[in-house]
Amino acid sequence: MSAMPAAPTQAVQDYLKAIHRLGGATSVVFPADIAAGLGVKAPSVTGMLKRLGEAGWIEYTSGSGAKLTGAGTREALRVIRRHRLIELFLTKVLGLDWSEVDVEAEALEHAISPRLEEAIAHHLGEPLEDPHGHPIPSATGELLHRDLQRLDEFLPGQTFAVREAQDDNPERLRRWAELGLIPGRVITMTHFEPLDGLYELTVGDTVVRLGREGLAGLRGELVQS
Repeated sequence: MSAMPAAPTQAVQDYLKAIHRLGGATSVVFPADIAAGLGVKAPSVTGMLKRLGEAGWIEYTSGSGAKLTGAGTREALRVIRRHRLIELFLTKVLGLDWSEVDVEAEALEHAISPRLEEAIAHHLGEPLEDPHGHPIPSATGELLHRDLQRLDEFLPGQTFAVREAQDDNPERLRRWAELGLIPGRVITMTHFEPLDGLYELTVGDTVVRLGREGLAGLRGELVQS
């Protein structure tokens, strides 16, 4: 039976979370994608992946990609759970805007104890989603999987519910909130103009027109009529 990896540093947690976000729990993730996701240079990623592999957090062979081991997946989900619980606590309890909480949670996710994590989850009623609609892993490491579409993949005439909003661009989050493009909102795709790349959406009583870039980072699912 292999030994458990040593307690992870903050840098290790950041890498494991990034690899998980890129799909590394079930498939191989390439170093270039990890570098882009973390905003670091490729050579530093290669060195870190080697160390993560030696420590038992990932399966890694030089020249190929990385895949999380069971221990790596569990640790990634633990950090993701803390991050999303903190985001929800900051919005629901402290009243911060959803555009502000990602950067705060990035710092706090490494600092809170398991006891405080448990207390936050209990105070919030064991929530299922963070403010941006992302599922919160359970205390035992289960993470809900949903088959969602990008909003620009819906067709004119289709009605859908926004489920998730990418949370790393505060300006974009504020803009989406102004337009009503928030998780839980039911929207109809009324028209698409291919020459201009312009999507027309009905959001409540308002018509919103955005290009593909304006919708990038939003995902939803069809509402059954």
